[in-house]
Amino acid sequence: MEAESIAWLILLCLFLLIEIATLGLTTIWFAGGALVAFIAAVCGLNVVVQIIIFFVLSIILLVFTRPLAVNYFNKSRVATNTESLIGAEAKVVETINNIDNAGVVNLNGLDWTARSADNQIIPVGSIVRIVKITGVKAIVEIEHKEKQENNENQN
Repeated sequence: MEAESIAWLILLCLFLLIEIATLGLTTIWFAGGALVAFIAAVCGLNVVVQIIIFFVLSIILLVFTRPLAVNYFNKSRVATNTESLIGAEAKVVETINNIDNAGVVNLNGLDWTARSADNQIIPVGSIVRIVKITGVKAIVEIEHKEKQENNENQN
């Protein structure tokens, strides 16, 4: 076995070891390039051709298969606490008024400082939907107009 093929084999093993250690889809693309470059070396192709094959194939694998692999492996990813709040309903416990920097919603038993997504004043008792979390503030919009109107009629 020639020195080039041994070098490609060592690189292949190194990339695979790094991938196994990190499990982050970081070097698998280069392992694929090293494997094909190793095959090219065994077939007796020029070192320059081997290097070109390595880089071209690694880049192609990275560009075209990484998005698919990331989506496949991130299916079971659990959202963080704030990500899981997006789309949730909350009840306004202090009138939301962006101009006065006022407003609080109760979500899952916790009070959150809240601001209106559309700068609308939202009265106490309204049901809102969380559209974004910015720092420690929940950015909300009215979820059910009819619930808000019913709350106003009852008061």
